[in-house]
Amino acid sequence: MKKVLLTAAVALSTLVASAQFMVVTTYDGDLEGAEAITANMGLGYQVMDGITVGVVKAKDALGEDSFELFGRYDLGAYMENGYASIQMPTEEATDNIVLGVGYTFTVWNGLAIEPNYTMPVNEDAAGEREGSFNIGVAYRF
Repeated sequence: MKKVLLTAAVALSTLVASAQFMVVTTYDGDLEGAEAITANMGLGYQVMDGITVGVVKAKDALGEDSFELFGRYDLGAYMENGYASIQMPTEEATDNIVLGVGYTFTVWNGLAIEPNYTMPVNEDAAGEREGSFNIGVAYRF
């Protein structure tokens, strides 16, 4: 039994040691002060080369804080430092999927500025599907 626990502990420690975590946020110009940066903050985990999954804080339709799932795929084979993204809420996920593309400008070590363009997959109640240009900040550690 001790060998099984030791093997499991070593396997988990190597998983965490080689892991790459990522803190992301998107600047929200409608808010003031530090909340403009922290309102859309999230945490991601690089599952394998080029694929990151995580959770991000967002506002739901009623204006209340909620958590949404996000995923990123690095487009290194097609565009250096480019990425494709997907974000969806935990409730009614298929109706509210948002797709996007972005570019990572590394500023210092793991800190990066990430301009991106996102667009919902489905139209809203008014029949519109308007995309948005965002400025994000990411830190990989």
